[in-house]
Amino acid sequence: MFQKILIANRGEIACRVASTARRMGIQTVAVYSEADAGSRHVEMCDEAVLIGPAAARESYLKGDAIIAAARATGAQAIHPGYGFLSENEEFAQACAEAGLVFIGPPASAMRAMGSKSAAKTLMEKADVPLVPGYHGDRQDSAFLRQQADRIGYPVLLKASAGGGGKGMRIVERGEDFADALASCKREAISSFGDDKVLVEKYLTRPRHIEIQVFADTLGECVYLFERDCSVQRRHQKVLEEAPAPGMTAERRRAMGVAAVNAAKAVGYVGAGTVEFIANQDGSFYFMEMNTRLQVEHPVTEMITGTDLVEWQLRVANGEALPLTQEQLRIDGHSIEARIYAENPEKGFLPSIGRLRHLRAPDAVCFARNAGGAPGSPAAVRIDAGVREGDEISPFYDPMIAKLIVWGPDRQQALARMRQALAAYQVVGLSTNVAFLQRLMDSEAFSSADLDTGLIEQNRETLFPAPRPATAATLALAAAALLGAERAPAGAPANSKPWLLQNGWRMNGQLARALAFGDETGPRDVTASYAGDGWSLAVDGARHTLEPVRADGSELAVKLDGQLLRGSVVREGDVFHVYAAGRHTALAHTDPLAHAGEAEAEAGALTAPMPGKIVAILVAAGATVAKGAPLLVMEAMKMEHTISATHDGVVEKLLYEVGDQVTDGAQLLTLSALED
Repeated sequence: MFQKILIANRGEIACRVASTARRMGIQTVAVYSEADAGSRHVEMCDEAVLIGPAAARESYLKGDAIIAAARATGAQAIHPGYGFLSENEEFAQACAEAGLVFIGPPASAMRAMGSKSAAKTLMEKADVPLVPGYHGDRQDSAFLRQQADRIGYPVLLKASAGGGGKGMRIVERGEDFADALASCKREAISSFGDDKVLVEKYLTRPRHIEIQVFADTLGECVYLFERDCSVQRRHQKVLEEAPAPGMTAERRRAMGVAAVNAAKAVGYVGAGTVEFIANQDGSFYFMEMNTRLQVEHPVTEMITGTDLVEWQLRVANGEALPLTQEQLRIDGHSIEARIYAENPEKGFLPSIGRLRHLRAPDAVCFARNAGGAPGSPAAVRIDAGVREGDEISPFYDPMIAKLIVWGPDRQQALARMRQALAAYQVVGLSTNVAFLQRLMDSEAFSSADLDTGLIEQNRETLFPAPRPATAATLALAAAALLGAERAPAGAPANSKPWLLQNGWRMNGQLARALAFGDETGPRDVTASYAGDGWSLAVDGARHTLEPVRADGSELAVKLDGQLLRGSVVREGDVFHVYAAGRHTALAHTDPLAHAGEAEAEAGALTAPMPGKIVAILVAAGATVAKGAPLLVMEAMKMEHTISATHDGVVEKLLYEVGDQVTDGAQLLTLSALED
């Protein structure tokens, strides 16, 4: 077995590979860009080598720098993970020429499967079912239109060298073909440097089902069953599960045999995935082969009790496959959800920023029994490449983690996924956690009525209108705010009453407005101090609020005598409330607090929370008086005016109208007036 390997990747897959290598007693070398100097994958490996600046093309895509790092550290093999150089045949060949083992398929197999058009020709010869279509070299518009007319609409135009959902167009009518073809070719040449396209019959309500295959250097190849990856947005996977719901043993065997035939047709070695598009009637057709380990491989590991990274290492070392086809079996059901830093309500746009608070559900490390026999998988598994305090940058994929659950059947797996998602807490940027919860709860997914259009077909359910925060949520936020203002424990009994922040007044108790706002706008919340608790009015309704316990961000209170538990995390002027399995962000405005902060900040005027610049009220060089409005931010559907902290001159405006800013970002510089 190898003594040392280099992992030519970053994030959760680099951590995943390092974990298995450590268990096997193999030393690991990380490579990292300047942006990843303090990252988790660097920390997990035995050695680390800087390979370039933040941009991937100047670091993780520089094959020569990675090979040089492997040779300098004495690594015997390179694991490419997925993405970056994992399916780059030139890199695989360069590794071999440098005397390094590439932990993946031979370059010839990558080359054969790299072109969708050429791959389909090979698959046809190997008796692998193909979608009716044209996959040839002739590319003139009139001819391709004839092929589309022959196949019958709707048809799918797909970049031959494409992937990741780029260079794809659905054409419903012949008269739309020319424009769609031109658009598809433009995107293909921009993304892949090749404008060749193929034309296929577009299936309505198709399912995306893929088969995990594994081959060794001794001529053996097995399939480790299927994964259903039908739930997608923009042709990119959101949820994966194994086995596929509704799969019959006969169909599973037919798809598995077809996948093995596909792998053998190109002399495949290592882990690979053969992707099929399947009709609701059970028919299936080859789409493409991914010549690498897949992001969703954990669900296969969970139902088979295997470690596919260990299999990769053993096969790359020349060993036989750990199990035969007859020894492989399915145990239970597994679902994977990708936790992304993105905003589903804004077209799934990536969200960048710092993970100021990160709490994941409890997880148990996954392990298999000695000899490869299926073991008892963990109920919840988390594959992550980031920690609390890390930053999601604009340079790489915004994945926070993969959340994987297992259950003896699909219903138990669904229940565990709902429970695990409810325990996820992320503060500092937008995530898709709430969207994933809605997916889990949707009738279509929970009943396994799956197809690749599930998200679009259920937009009304999955993207509901904002709902006002409940009284319980506002009560927890109020308790966190008011509790933090109380006199500290152990304060002297003879403290002067006006130093105690408990609402004491000479002529009565203080009633104060708590300026909270949710996604629907400002909320009317008023608190009056009442002994050991508060009298709370929410939108005119009166409640009693009693503190029970506070442990960091964890709170327990009684609202009208009913016990409530939750977690409240304060991020600047936003209170993030996690309760009853849901996350609610409440904006809070405290003019007195901001005034004090502003005085302390001198010339640095910063964003009180993540938001957008909607108005700039001054120009660079303007002389302003203390308190003068400078610019306006919008956050949580409320406007916040940033005012001058002192008399001075606006030296520089750092943002423009329309720019998104993160919490704490400096917005402008204001110099003091000279006497």
